Amino acid sequence: MRQPDIEIYLKEEFLDELGTWLEQQVGRLDLGPWSGTTRRGTLHGDAAIPLMIVRKAAGKWASIWFESDRTPWATDLECARAIAHGLNREVRCSIGGWEEQHGEADADRWYKVTVAGEEEFTWALKP
Repeated sequence: MRQPDIEIYLKEEFLDELGTWLEQQVGRLDLGPWSGTTRRGTLHGDAAIPLMIVRKAAGKWASIWFESDRTPWATDLECARAIAHGLNREVRCSIGGWEEQHGEADADRWYKVTVAGEEEFTWALKP
């Protein structure tokens, strides 16, 4: 089932690599300037896909949010797999399409995705 949007997490030091890979694999990437820890842009593939990058979303991890259901990937996990293999970097994504109204029980359940495979883990940031 296709998710309404896609969100993955990547360590901040690999954001430039991600931009290059997205342009090679999907299409032109237009990014606006940073506004604090947030940067917005558009990925031009088969459709114009708005995206938002948030640095320090989870410690050293940046959130990359593709704000469309017209991405090349149907799910967060499919996107994480493609990027992990394309960059040879660890990518994280939620277990499923968690929504706030579903409660907090599964909010900390995540996948670590690498070229070696996928592993479920609990990602709870310490206060």
